[in-house]
Amino acid sequence: MARLLYSATMSLDGYIAGPDGDMSWLAPYLGPNPIIDNLINDVGALLVGRRTFGGDDPYKGTKGEGEAFGGGWSGSQFVVTHRPPPSSPPGTVFMNDLAEAIAASRRAAGEKYVNVLGASIARQCLQCGELDEVLVCIAPVLLGDGVRLLDLTGGTNVRLERTDVSLAAHATNVWFRIVRN
Repeated sequence: MARLLYSATMSLDGYIAGPDGDMSWLAPYLGPNPIIDNLINDVGALLVGRRTFGGDDPYKGTKGEGEAFGGGWSGSQFVVTHRPPPSSPPGTVFMNDLAEAIAASRRAAGEKYVNVLGASIARQCLQCGELDEVLVCIAPVLLGDGVRLLDLTGGTNVRLERTDVSLAAHATNVWFRIVRN
């Protein structure tokens, strides 16, 4: 069965987007990263939050603008929203129920990963016990404000097991497995 993996590039101070969802900060850190390059082949479907789907694109102004992983990946995307647009791009399904979206994305991914994109949707997957792994690419920059990697209120304590650490040209990659009791 497909595992749910939340992957994101994060500033050293814990932000995945700047104020108002600004992703322009990420452009200088999108260089070669073997972990991400290999991951792309292991992703069978995307589970995306609505703000991430319709938000700022770090690939703006490039050939990969508007495409997952800058055009390096193609497949089914499941966007969780209570406000679906009137039409859907090819390969994109808008769903208003998280459990149904998780089930559909797992079916579409087969034995590959469901890559979770967006802090809010990742938090929701974690809270309902469905998130399996987290991959954080730490960029050498401090943003000071913006959207946090995971905003878990109430003192939530989620145990993680580090499964891999590697260096890339523009990031330090840390891969974790969620420890279930």
